[in-house]
Amino acid sequence: MLKWMKLRNLALVEEAEAEFGAGFNAITGETGAGKSVIMGAVSLLMGARADHSAIRAGADRCEISAEFQIPDYARETVSAILEAEAAEPEDLSEGLLIRRVITKTGSRNFINGSPVTLPVLHRLGECLIDVHAANATQSLLKSSEQLAVLDRFGKLAEWKEKTKTNWETLSGIRKEKEEFLASMPSAEETERLRRDASEIRNAGPEPGEDDALSKRHALASHARTVIELAYRAGEALTGDAENSISSVLGDIRRMLLDLERVDPESGPLFLEQMEDISEKVSSLSASLASRAAEVDIDEAEFQAMEERMRVLQTLKRRYGPGLDDVLAHLDELEKRIGMYDDAALLREQFEKRENEALTLWRKAAEALSAKRKEAAKKLVDSLAAETAKLGFLRAGFDIAFAEAPGGPGGMDRIEILFSANPGTPLRPLRDTASSGEIARVMLAVKTVLAEADTIPILIFDEIDANIGGETAARVGGELAKLGKHKQVICISHLAQAARCAETHFLVSKTPEEGTARTRIRRLEPKERLAEIARMLGGGKAALEHARELLKK
Repeated sequence: MLKWMKLRNLALVEEAEAEFGAGFNAITGETGAGKSVIMGAVSLLMGARADHSAIRAGADRCEISAEFQIPDYARETVSAILEAEAAEPEDLSEGLLIRRVITKTGSRNFINGSPVTLPVLHRLGECLIDVHAANATQSLLKSSEQLAVLDRFGKLAEWKEKTKTNWETLSGIRKEKEEFLASMPSAEETERLRRDASEIRNAGPEPGEDDALSKRHALASHARTVIELAYRAGEALTGDAENSISSVLGDIRRMLLDLERVDPESGPLFLEQMEDISEKVSSLSASLASRAAEVDIDEAEFQAMEERMRVLQTLKRRYGPGLDDVLAHLDELEKRIGMYDDAALLREQFEKRENEALTLWRKAAEALSAKRKEAAKKLVDSLAAETAKLGFLRAGFDIAFAEAPGGPGGMDRIEILFSANPGTPLRPLRDTASSGEIARVMLAVKTVLAEADTIPILIFDEIDANIGGETAARVGGELAKLGKHKQVICISHLAQAARCAETHFLVSKTPEEGTARTRIRRLEPKERLAEIARMLGGGKAALEHARELLKK
Protein backbone atom coordinates (compact mmCIF):
# COMPACT_ATOMS: atom_id res chain seq x y z
CA MET A 1 0.00 0.00 0.00
CA LEU A 2 0.93 3.66 -0.40
CA LYS A 3 1.56 4.75 3.20
CA TRP A 4 2.26 8.41 2.57
CA MET A 5 3.16 10.83 -0.17
CA LYS A 6 4.88 14.19 0.22
CA LEU A 7 4.95 16.94 -2.40
CA ARG A 8 7.16 20.01 -2.43
CA ASN A 9 6.99 22.76 -5.06
CA LEU A 10 4.99 20.64 -7.49
CA ALA A 11 2.71 22.74 -9.71
CA LEU A 12 0.59 24.84 -7.31
CA VAL A 13 1.58 22.83 -4.23
CA GLU A 14 4.25 24.48 -2.10
CA GLU A 15 4.33 21.66 0.42
CA ALA A 16 1.80 18.95 1.25
CA GLU A 17 1.76 15.52 2.77
CA ALA A 18 -0.94 12.85 2.84
CA GLU A 19 -1.00 9.69 4.96
CA PHE A 20 -3.23 7.21 3.19
CA GLY A 21 -5.29 4.48 4.79
CA ALA A 22 -5.22 0.79 4.00
CA GLY A 23 -8.69 0.53 2.41
CA PHE A 24 -10.77 2.96 0.40
CA ASN A 25 -9.36 6.52 0.26
CA ALA A 26 -11.46 9.29 -1.29
CA ILE A 27 -10.04 12.58 -2.58
CA THR A 28 -12.52 15.36 -3.20
CA GLY A 29 -12.53 19.09 -3.82
CA GLU A 30 -13.90 21.83 -6.04
CA THR A 31 -13.35 21.57 -9.77
CA GLY A 32 -9.98 23.13 -10.55
CA ALA A 33 -8.74 22.85 -6.97
CA GLY A 34 -5.75 20.80 -8.09
CA LYS A 35 -6.76 17.18 -7.68
CA SER A 36 -4.91 16.51 -10.92
CA VAL A 37 -1.68 17.35 -9.06
CA ILE A 38 -2.05 14.07 -7.16
CA MET A 39 -2.44 12.14 -10.38
CA GLY A 40 0.62 13.92 -11.76
CA ALA A 41 2.64 13.06 -8.66
CA VAL A 42 1.65 9.39 -8.94
CA SER A 43 2.65 9.37 -12.62
CA LEU A 44 6.05 10.81 -11.73
CA LEU A 45 6.53 8.15 -9.05
CA MET A 46 5.70 5.54 -11.69
CA GLY A 47 8.52 6.74 -13.92
CA ALA A 48 6.82 9.32 -16.13
CA ARG A 49 9.24 11.76 -17.75
CA ALA A 50 9.40 15.06 -15.89
CA ASP A 51 9.08 18.50 -17.43
CA HIS A 52 10.47 21.59 -15.74
CA SER A 53 7.00 23.15 -16.06
CA ALA A 54 6.01 20.87 -13.14
CA ILE A 55 8.14 23.07 -10.82
CA ARG A 56 6.15 25.64 -8.88
CA ALA A 57 6.69 29.23 -10.02
CA GLY A 58 9.50 30.85 -8.04
CA ALA A 59 11.15 27.54 -7.06
CA ASP A 60 14.24 25.99 -8.62
CA ARG A 61 13.19 22.37 -8.11
CA CYS A 62 10.39 20.10 -6.91
CA GLU A 63 10.37 16.83 -4.98
CA ILE A 64 7.95 13.94 -4.73
CA SER A 65 8.49 11.30 -2.04
CA ALA A 66 6.38 8.29 -1.11
CA GLU A 67 6.67 5.21 1.06
CA PHE A 68 5.17 1.91 -0.04
CA GLN A 69 4.45 -1.10 2.13
CA ILE A 70 4.88 -4.15 -0.11
CA PRO A 71 2.40 -7.01 0.55
CA ASP A 72 3.73 -10.56 0.64
CA TYR A 73 2.17 -11.56 -2.69
CA ALA A 74 3.99 -8.73 -4.55
CA ARG A 75 7.41 -9.02 -2.87
CA GLU A 76 8.85 -11.61 -5.26
CA THR A 77 8.11 -9.44 -8.30
CA VAL A 78 9.42 -6.25 -6.67
CA SER A 79 12.55 -8.03 -5.42
CA ALA A 80 13.32 -9.29 -8.92
CA ILE A 81 13.15 -5.74 -10.31
CA LEU A 82 15.39 -4.33 -7.58
CA GLU A 83 17.91 -7.18 -7.74
CA ALA A 84 18.24 -6.68 -11.50
CA GLU A 85 19.16 -3.05 -10.85
CA ALA A 86 21.49 -3.43 -7.85
CA ALA A 87 23.79 -6.09 -6.46
CA GLU A 88 22.38 -5.82 -2.93
CA PRO A 89 18.71 -6.88 -2.49
CA GLU A 90 16.40 -4.62 -0.50
CA ASP A 91 14.70 -5.66 2.75
CA LEU A 92 11.11 -5.17 1.61
CA SER A 93 9.72 -5.87 5.06
CA GLU A 94 10.84 -2.34 5.99
CA GLY A 95 8.97 -0.79 3.07
CA LEU A 96 10.13 1.01 -0.06
CA LEU A 97 10.90 4.73 -0.17
CA ILE A 98 10.77 6.31 -3.65
CA ARG A 99 11.96 9.88 -4.16
CA ARG A 100 12.19 12.06 -7.25
CA VAL A 101 13.96 15.39 -7.44
CA ILE A 102 13.16 17.43 -10.55
CA THR A 103 15.19 20.48 -11.55
CA LYS A 104 15.06 22.71 -14.61
CA THR A 105 17.88 20.68 -16.18
CA GLY A 106 16.85 17.14 -15.34
CA SER A 107 15.78 14.78 -12.59
CA ARG A 108 17.24 12.32 -10.11
CA ASN A 109 15.48 9.22 -8.82
CA PHE A 110 16.09 7.25 -5.64
CA ILE A 111 14.84 4.03 -4.04
CA ASN A 112 15.71 3.72 -0.36
CA GLY A 113 18.39 6.34 -0.94
CA SER A 114 20.06 4.58 -3.88
CA PRO A 115 19.91 6.21 -7.34
CA VAL A 116 17.89 4.37 -10.00
CA THR A 117 16.85 4.93 -13.60
CA LEU A 118 13.39 5.87 -14.86
CA PRO A 119 12.82 2.42 -16.43
CA VAL A 120 13.20 0.88 -12.96
CA LEU A 121 10.54 3.21 -11.56
CA HIS A 122 8.32 2.38 -14.50
CA ARG A 123 8.65 -1.38 -13.91
CA LEU A 124 7.96 -0.91 -10.22
CA GLY A 125 4.95 1.25 -11.01
CA GLU A 126 3.51 -1.45 -13.28
CA CYS A 127 3.51 -4.04 -10.49
CA LEU A 128 2.51 -1.70 -7.63
CA ILE A 129 -0.07 0.78 -8.99
CA ASP A 130 -2.90 0.42 -11.46
CA VAL A 131 -4.27 3.78 -12.60
CA HIS A 132 -7.69 4.01 -14.21
CA ALA A 133 -8.15 7.45 -15.68
CA ALA A 134 -8.43 9.27 -18.98
CA ASN A 135 -5.32 8.73 -21.11
CA ALA A 136 -3.80 6.46 -18.45
CA THR A 137 -2.38 3.04 -19.23
CA GLN A 138 -4.34 0.28 -17.55
CA SER A 139 -2.72 -3.10 -17.18
CA LEU A 140 -5.95 -5.00 -17.88
CA LEU A 141 -6.21 -3.48 -21.33
CA LYS A 142 -3.26 -5.63 -22.40
CA SER A 143 -4.11 -9.04 -23.81
CA SER A 144 -1.19 -10.65 -21.99
CA GLU A 145 -2.37 -9.29 -18.64
CA GLN A 146 -5.96 -10.38 -19.34
CA LEU A 147 -4.68 -13.92 -19.91
CA ALA A 148 -2.64 -13.82 -16.71
CA VAL A 149 -5.68 -12.58 -14.76
CA LEU A 150 -7.88 -15.28 -16.24
CA ASP A 151 -5.34 -17.88 -15.13
CA ARG A 152 -5.30 -16.45 -11.61
CA PHE A 153 -9.09 -16.24 -11.54
CA GLY A 154 -9.35 -19.89 -12.61
CA LYS A 155 -6.54 -20.93 -10.24
CA LEU A 156 -4.70 -22.61 -13.09
CA ALA A 157 -1.18 -22.48 -11.68
CA GLU A 158 -0.79 -26.28 -11.78
CA TRP A 159 -1.71 -26.51 -15.48
CA LYS A 160 0.43 -23.49 -16.34
CA GLU A 161 3.47 -24.95 -14.58
CA LYS A 162 3.12 -28.27 -16.41
CA THR A 163 2.82 -26.47 -19.75
CA LYS A 164 5.83 -24.31 -18.96
CA THR A 165 7.96 -27.30 -17.92
CA ASN A 166 7.10 -29.22 -21.10
CA TRP A 167 7.86 -26.15 -23.21
CA GLU A 168 11.26 -25.74 -21.58
CA THR A 169 12.05 -29.39 -22.36
CA LEU A 170 10.96 -28.90 -25.97
CA SER A 171 12.97 -25.68 -26.28
CA GLY A 172 16.07 -27.41 -24.91
CA ILE A 173 15.83 -30.19 -27.51
CA ARG A 174 15.29 -27.66 -30.31
CA LYS A 175 18.29 -25.64 -29.22
CA GLU A 176 20.42 -28.77 -29.08
CA LYS A 177 19.22 -29.71 -32.57
CA GLU A 178 19.98 -26.24 -33.95
CA GLU A 179 23.48 -26.35 -32.51
CA PHE A 180 23.98 -29.80 -34.05
CA LEU A 181 22.81 -28.65 -37.48
CA ALA A 182 24.88 -25.49 -37.28
CA SER A 183 28.02 -27.44 -36.41
CA MET A 184 27.50 -30.23 -38.97
CA PRO A 185 29.85 -29.81 -41.97
CA SER A 186 28.63 -29.61 -45.56
CA ALA A 187 29.47 -32.24 -48.19
CA GLU A 188 32.23 -30.03 -49.65
CA GLU A 189 33.68 -29.32 -46.22
CA THR A 190 33.57 -33.01 -45.33
CA GLU A 191 35.63 -33.89 -48.42
CA ARG A 192 38.27 -31.41 -47.30
CA LEU A 193 38.17 -32.88 -43.80
CA ARG A 194 38.68 -36.36 -45.23
CA ARG A 195 41.75 -35.20 -47.21
CA ASP A 196 43.25 -33.58 -44.13
CA ALA A 197 42.59 -36.61 -41.96
CA SER A 198 44.04 -38.92 -44.62
CA GLU A 199 47.22 -36.84 -44.78
CA ILE A 200 47.71 -37.09 -41.00
CA ARG A 201 46.84 -40.80 -40.86
CA ASN A 202 49.19 -41.67 -43.73
CA ALA A 203 52.01 -39.82 -41.98
CA GLY A 204 51.27 -41.79 -38.80
CA PRO A 205 52.81 -39.40 -36.26
CA GLU A 206 53.40 -40.71 -32.75
CA PRO A 207 53.20 -38.61 -29.55
CA GLY A 208 56.62 -37.10 -28.80
CA GLU A 209 58.13 -38.48 -32.03
CA ASP A 210 59.37 -35.10 -33.23
CA ASP A 211 61.33 -34.42 -30.04
CA ALA A 212 63.00 -37.85 -30.06
CA LEU A 213 63.79 -37.53 -33.77
CA SER A 214 65.31 -34.09 -33.29
CA LYS A 215 67.67 -35.46 -30.67
CA ARG A 216 68.70 -38.39 -32.89
CA HIS A 217 69.20 -36.08 -35.86
CA ALA A 218 71.36 -33.72 -33.84
CA LEU A 219 73.46 -36.66 -32.71
CA ALA A 220 73.72 -38.13 -36.20
CA SER A 221 74.82 -34.75 -37.57
CA HIS A 222 77.93 -35.00 -35.30
CA ALA A 223 78.42 -38.77 -35.62
CA ARG A 224 82.03 -38.67 -36.90
CA THR A 225 83.08 -36.23 -34.20
CA VAL A 226 81.42 -38.43 -31.57
CA ILE A 227 83.16 -41.58 -32.89
CA GLU A 228 86.56 -39.92 -33.12
CA LEU A 229 86.41 -38.40 -29.65
CA ALA A 230 85.11 -41.63 -28.11
CA TYR A 231 87.91 -43.65 -29.82
CA ARG A 232 90.65 -41.24 -28.77
CA ALA A 233 89.39 -41.13 -25.19
CA GLY A 234 89.25 -44.93 -25.10
CA GLU A 235 92.79 -45.21 -26.41
CA ALA A 236 93.98 -42.73 -23.78
CA LEU A 237 92.38 -44.87 -21.10
CA THR A 238 93.28 -48.43 -22.11
CA GLY A 239 95.35 -48.24 -25.30
CA ASP A 240 98.74 -49.87 -25.94
CA ALA A 241 100.65 -46.61 -25.75
CA GLU A 242 103.10 -46.27 -22.88
CA ASN A 243 101.40 -43.08 -21.69
CA SER A 244 97.87 -44.53 -21.55
CA ILE A 245 96.18 -44.45 -18.20
CA SER A 246 96.09 -48.25 -18.15
CA SER A 247 99.90 -48.43 -18.56
CA VAL A 248 100.46 -45.76 -15.92
CA LEU A 249 98.15 -47.57 -13.54
CA GLY A 250 100.17 -50.79 -14.13
CA ASP A 251 103.37 -49.00 -13.09
CA ILE A 252 101.63 -47.63 -9.99
CA ARG A 253 100.29 -51.07 -9.11
CA ARG A 254 103.80 -52.54 -9.13
CA MET A 255 104.96 -49.75 -6.81
CA LEU A 256 102.12 -50.52 -4.42
CA LEU A 257 103.04 -54.23 -4.39
CA ASP A 258 106.54 -53.22 -3.24
CA LEU A 259 104.94 -50.96 -0.63
CA GLU A 260 102.84 -53.84 0.64
CA ARG A 261 105.93 -55.91 1.37
CA VAL A 262 107.48 -53.19 3.51
CA ASP A 263 104.19 -51.86 4.95
CA PRO A 264 101.86 -54.83 5.43
CA GLU A 265 99.42 -52.72 7.44
CA SER A 266 98.61 -49.94 4.85
CA GLY A 267 99.83 -51.53 1.62
CA PRO A 268 96.79 -53.79 1.10
CA LEU A 269 94.41 -50.83 1.51
CA PHE A 270 96.21 -48.87 -1.18
CA LEU A 271 96.21 -51.86 -3.51
CA GLU A 272 92.43 -52.29 -3.00
CA GLN A 273 91.84 -48.66 -3.98
CA MET A 274 94.13 -49.14 -6.98
CA GLU A 275 92.04 -52.11 -8.19
CA ASP A 276 88.88 -50.00 -7.92
CA ILE A 277 90.40 -47.25 -10.06
CA SER A 278 91.51 -49.76 -12.68
CA GLU A 279 88.01 -51.24 -12.92
CA LYS A 280 86.44 -47.78 -13.41
CA VAL A 281 88.95 -46.89 -16.12
CA SER A 282 88.16 -50.16 -17.91
CA SER A 283 84.40 -49.57 -17.58
CA LEU A 284 84.65 -46.02 -18.95
CA SER A 285 86.70 -47.25 -21.90
CA ALA A 286 84.07 -49.92 -22.67
CA SER A 287 81.22 -47.35 -22.52
CA LEU A 288 83.01 -45.06 -24.95
CA ALA A 289 83.51 -47.92 -27.38
CA SER A 290 79.81 -48.85 -27.12
CA ARG A 291 78.69 -45.28 -27.77
CA ALA A 292 80.92 -45.02 -30.82
CA ALA A 293 79.29 -48.16 -32.18
CA GLU A 294 75.77 -46.80 -31.61
CA VAL A 295 76.21 -43.61 -33.62
CA ASP A 296 77.92 -45.29 -36.43
CA ILE A 297 74.93 -44.95 -38.93
CA ASP A 298 74.98 -45.01 -42.65
CA GLU A 299 74.15 -42.13 -45.01
CA ALA A 300 70.84 -43.66 -46.18
CA GLU A 301 69.53 -43.82 -42.61
CA PHE A 302 70.53 -40.19 -42.06
CA GLN A 303 68.63 -39.10 -45.20
CA ALA A 304 65.53 -41.03 -44.10
CA MET A 305 65.67 -39.28 -40.74
CA GLU A 306 65.76 -35.86 -42.41
CA GLU A 307 62.81 -36.79 -44.67
CA ARG A 308 60.76 -37.88 -41.64
CA MET A 309 61.54 -34.60 -39.89
CA ARG A 310 60.32 -32.72 -42.99
CA VAL A 311 57.02 -34.63 -42.98
CA LEU A 312 56.41 -33.95 -39.30
CA GLN A 313 57.28 -30.28 -39.72
CA THR A 314 54.76 -29.96 -42.56
CA LEU A 315 52.04 -31.48 -40.36
CA LYS A 316 52.85 -29.12 -37.50
CA ARG A 317 52.80 -26.09 -39.80
CA ARG A 318 49.38 -27.02 -41.21
CA TYR A 319 47.65 -28.44 -38.17
CA GLY A 320 49.91 -27.60 -35.17
CA PRO A 321 51.76 -25.79 -33.83
CA GLY A 322 52.83 -28.90 -31.86
CA LEU A 323 52.62 -32.57 -32.75
CA ASP A 324 50.15 -33.07 -29.90
CA ASP A 325 47.99 -30.39 -31.55
CA VAL A 326 48.19 -32.32 -34.84
CA LEU A 327 46.94 -35.48 -33.15
CA ALA A 328 44.17 -33.54 -31.37
CA HIS A 329 43.16 -32.02 -34.72
CA LEU A 330 42.94 -35.51 -36.21
CA ASP A 331 40.53 -36.50 -33.41
CA GLU A 332 38.35 -33.44 -34.17
CA LEU A 333 38.43 -34.18 -37.91
CA GLU A 334 37.30 -37.77 -37.31
CA LYS A 335 34.55 -36.55 -34.98
CA ARG A 336 33.17 -34.11 -37.58
CA ILE A 337 33.48 -36.65 -40.37
CA GLY A 338 31.61 -39.14 -38.18
CA MET A 339 28.96 -36.49 -37.50
CA TYR A 340 28.42 -36.09 -41.24
CA ASP A 341 28.42 -39.83 -41.88
CA ASP A 342 25.93 -40.40 -39.02
CA ALA A 343 23.82 -37.30 -39.81
CA ALA A 344 20.78 -39.22 -40.99
CA LEU A 345 20.69 -41.30 -37.81
CA LEU A 346 21.28 -38.28 -35.54
CA ARG A 347 18.60 -36.26 -37.34
CA GLU A 348 16.18 -39.12 -36.88
CA GLN A 349 16.98 -39.25 -33.16
CA PHE A 350 16.48 -35.48 -32.79
CA GLU A 351 13.20 -35.61 -34.71
CA LYS A 352 11.94 -38.40 -32.47
CA ARG A 353 12.87 -36.57 -29.27
CA GLU A 354 11.40 -33.30 -30.55
CA ASN A 355 8.11 -34.89 -31.62
CA GLU A 356 7.74 -36.65 -28.28
CA ALA A 357 8.38 -33.39 -26.38
CA LEU A 358 6.03 -31.48 -28.71
CA THR A 359 3.27 -34.01 -28.11
CA LEU A 360 3.64 -33.66 -24.34
CA TRP A 361 3.63 -29.85 -24.54
CA ARG A 362 0.61 -29.76 -26.85
CA LYS A 363 -1.29 -32.12 -24.57
CA ALA A 364 -0.55 -29.88 -21.56
CA ALA A 365 -1.36 -26.72 -23.54
CA GLU A 366 -4.69 -28.14 -24.73
CA ALA A 367 -5.61 -29.11 -21.16
CA LEU A 368 -4.70 -25.59 -20.01
CA SER A 369 -6.77 -24.08 -22.83
CA ALA A 370 -9.79 -26.17 -21.87
CA LYS A 371 -9.48 -25.04 -18.25
CA ARG A 372 -9.19 -21.43 -19.40
CA LYS A 373 -12.40 -21.69 -21.41
CA GLU A 374 -14.21 -23.10 -18.39
CA ALA A 375 -12.91 -20.25 -16.23
CA ALA A 376 -13.78 -17.68 -18.94
CA LYS A 377 -17.50 -18.55 -18.76
CA LYS A 378 -17.51 -17.99 -15.00
CA LEU A 379 -15.53 -14.77 -15.33
CA VAL A 380 -17.95 -13.37 -17.95
CA ASP A 381 -20.95 -14.11 -15.70
CA SER A 382 -19.24 -12.50 -12.71
CA LEU A 383 -18.33 -9.38 -14.69
CA ALA A 384 -21.86 -8.99 -16.03
CA ALA A 385 -23.31 -9.24 -12.52
CA GLU A 386 -20.77 -6.79 -11.12
CA THR A 387 -21.18 -4.14 -13.85
CA ALA A 388 -24.95 -4.30 -13.38
CA LYS A 389 -24.39 -2.90 -9.88
CA LEU A 390 -22.46 0.00 -11.38
CA GLY A 391 -25.13 1.26 -13.75
CA PHE A 392 -24.59 -1.03 -16.76
CA LEU A 393 -27.86 -2.86 -16.36
CA ARG A 394 -27.67 -4.65 -19.69
CA ALA A 395 -23.98 -4.58 -20.45
CA GLY A 396 -22.49 -7.47 -22.35
CA PHE A 397 -19.22 -9.30 -21.78
CA ASP A 398 -17.44 -12.08 -23.57
CA ILE A 399 -13.92 -13.46 -23.82
CA ALA A 400 -12.67 -14.21 -27.32
CA PHE A 401 -10.03 -16.91 -27.73
CA ALA A 402 -7.49 -17.00 -30.54
CA GLU A 403 -4.59 -19.33 -31.16
CA ALA A 404 -1.24 -17.77 -30.36
CA PRO A 405 2.27 -18.93 -31.23
CA GLY A 406 3.26 -21.72 -28.87
CA GLY A 407 5.17 -20.80 -25.77
CA PRO A 408 5.61 -21.52 -22.06
CA GLY A 409 2.17 -20.01 -21.42
CA GLY A 410 0.38 -22.31 -23.83
CA MET A 411 -1.28 -21.56 -27.16
CA ASP A 412 -3.99 -19.05 -26.22
CA ARG A 413 -4.48 -15.35 -26.82
CA ILE A 414 -7.59 -13.80 -25.31
CA GLU A 415 -9.45 -10.53 -25.59
CA ILE A 416 -12.05 -9.32 -23.09
CA LEU A 417 -15.00 -7.93 -25.11
CA PHE A 418 -17.48 -5.39 -23.74
CA SER A 419 -20.64 -3.60 -24.76
CA ALA A 420 -22.24 -0.97 -22.52
CA ASN A 421 -25.65 -1.06 -24.17
CA PRO A 422 -27.92 -3.64 -25.80
CA GLY A 423 -27.60 -3.73 -29.57
CA THR A 424 -24.08 -2.36 -29.44
CA PRO A 425 -21.53 -4.82 -30.80
CA LEU A 426 -19.07 -6.29 -28.35
CA ARG A 427 -15.68 -4.62 -28.75
CA PRO A 428 -12.28 -5.18 -27.17
CA LEU A 429 -12.10 -3.57 -23.77
CA ARG A 430 -9.21 -1.35 -24.86
CA ASP A 431 -11.43 0.20 -27.56
CA THR A 432 -14.06 1.41 -25.08
CA ALA A 433 -14.18 5.18 -25.68
CA SER A 434 -15.49 6.78 -22.48
CA SER A 435 -12.93 7.15 -19.69
CA GLY A 436 -15.74 7.15 -17.12
CA GLU A 437 -17.18 4.01 -18.64
CA ILE A 438 -13.91 2.19 -18.75
CA ALA A 439 -13.07 3.22 -15.19
CA ARG A 440 -16.31 1.64 -13.96
CA VAL A 441 -15.70 -1.47 -16.03
CA MET A 442 -12.25 -1.67 -14.52
CA LEU A 443 -13.77 -1.32 -11.07
CA ALA A 444 -16.02 -4.29 -11.84
CA VAL A 445 -13.10 -6.31 -13.18
CA LYS A 446 -10.94 -5.47 -10.18
CA THR A 447 -13.74 -6.33 -7.77
CA VAL A 448 -14.29 -9.73 -9.37
CA LEU A 449 -10.56 -10.41 -9.45
CA ALA A 450 -9.72 -8.80 -6.12
CA GLU A 451 -8.12 -11.91 -4.71
CA ALA A 452 -6.45 -13.01 -7.95
CA ASP A 453 -4.99 -9.68 -9.07
CA THR A 454 -1.45 -9.06 -7.77
CA ILE A 455 -1.33 -5.26 -8.10
CA PRO A 456 -1.89 -3.89 -4.58
CA ILE A 457 -2.81 -0.23 -5.25
CA LEU A 458 -5.70 0.93 -7.45
CA ILE A 459 -6.28 4.58 -8.36
CA PHE A 460 -9.52 5.63 -10.03
CA ASP A 461 -10.21 9.00 -11.63
CA GLU A 462 -13.45 10.10 -13.33
CA ILE A 463 -15.07 6.86 -12.21
CA ASP A 464 -18.25 8.79 -11.35
CA ALA A 465 -18.55 10.62 -14.66
CA ASN A 466 -22.17 10.89 -15.87
CA ILE A 467 -23.70 8.82 -13.07
CA GLY A 468 -25.67 9.66 -9.97
CA GLY A 469 -28.34 8.44 -7.60
CA GLU A 470 -28.44 4.74 -6.79
CA THR A 471 -25.65 3.93 -9.28
CA ALA A 472 -23.33 6.38 -7.54
CA ALA A 473 -24.10 4.74 -4.21
CA ARG A 474 -23.34 1.33 -5.68
CA VAL A 475 -20.05 2.59 -7.05
CA GLY A 476 -19.13 3.74 -3.57
CA GLY A 477 -20.12 0.40 -2.10
CA GLU A 478 -18.06 -1.50 -4.66
CA LEU A 479 -15.04 0.71 -3.99
CA ALA A 480 -15.37 -0.05 -0.29
CA LYS A 481 -15.74 -3.75 -1.05
CA LEU A 482 -12.64 -3.66 -3.23
CA GLY A 483 -10.83 -1.84 -0.44
CA LYS A 484 -11.04 -4.99 1.69
CA HIS A 485 -8.52 -6.64 -0.64
CA LYS A 486 -6.58 -3.71 -2.12
CA GLN A 487 -5.74 -0.15 -1.31
CA VAL A 488 -8.11 2.06 -3.32
CA ILE A 489 -7.56 5.76 -3.97
CA CYS A 490 -10.43 7.46 -5.80
CA ILE A 491 -10.74 11.06 -6.94
CA SER A 492 -14.47 11.65 -6.81
CA HIS A 493 -17.12 14.33 -7.36
CA LEU A 494 -19.95 12.25 -5.91
CA ALA A 495 -20.95 12.38 -2.27
CA GLN A 496 -22.59 8.96 -2.55
CA ALA A 497 -19.22 7.44 -3.49
CA ALA A 498 -16.98 9.50 -1.20
CA ARG A 499 -19.10 8.81 1.88
CA CYS A 500 -18.09 5.08 1.68
CA ALA A 501 -14.39 5.90 2.08
CA GLU A 502 -12.53 4.94 5.22
CA THR A 503 -10.15 7.88 4.73
CA HIS A 504 -11.16 11.20 3.16
CA PHE A 505 -8.86 13.93 1.77
CA LEU A 506 -9.80 17.43 0.66
CA VAL A 507 -7.90 19.28 -2.04
CA SER A 508 -8.38 23.06 -1.90
CA LYS A 509 -6.91 26.03 -3.68
CA THR A 510 -6.53 29.45 -2.07
CA PRO A 511 -5.20 32.74 -3.43
CA GLU A 512 -2.04 33.86 -1.64
CA GLU A 513 0.39 36.69 -2.36
CA GLY A 514 -0.73 37.16 -5.95
CA THR A 515 -0.81 33.46 -6.76
CA ALA A 516 -2.85 30.35 -5.97
CA ARG A 517 -1.72 27.49 -3.80
CA THR A 518 -3.12 23.98 -3.57
CA ARG A 519 -3.36 22.19 -0.24
CA ILE A 520 -4.18 18.59 0.63
CA ARG A 521 -5.41 17.58 4.05
CA ARG A 522 -7.05 14.62 5.73
CA LEU A 523 -10.51 15.41 7.01
CA GLU A 524 -11.68 14.87 10.55
CA PRO A 525 -15.27 13.61 11.05
CA LYS A 526 -16.82 17.10 11.39
CA GLU A 527 -14.85 18.40 8.42
CA ARG A 528 -15.88 15.41 6.40
CA LEU A 529 -19.55 16.10 7.14
CA ALA A 530 -19.11 19.62 5.81
CA GLU A 531 -17.36 18.40 2.65
CA ILE A 532 -20.05 15.80 1.90
CA ALA A 533 -22.69 18.52 2.36
CA ARG A 534 -20.79 20.81 -0.05
CA MET A 535 -20.68 18.01 -2.62
CA LEU A 536 -24.47 17.67 -2.26
CA GLY A 537 -24.99 21.36 -3.07
CA GLY A 538 -24.64 23.03 0.32
CA GLY A 539 -27.25 24.37 2.71
CA LYS A 540 -29.14 22.98 5.67
CA ALA A 541 -30.88 20.26 3.68
CA ALA A 542 -27.60 19.11 2.20
CA LEU A 543 -26.05 19.00 5.66
CA GLU A 544 -28.85 16.75 6.91
CA HIS A 545 -28.57 14.58 3.83
CA ALA A 546 -24.81 14.30 4.36
CA ARG A 547 -25.35 13.28 7.95
CA GLU A 548 -27.74 10.52 6.83
CA LEU A 549 -25.30 9.29 4.17
CA LEU A 550 -22.47 9.05 6.66
CA LYS A 551 -24.67 7.15 9.11
CA LYS A 552 -25.24 4.52 6.42
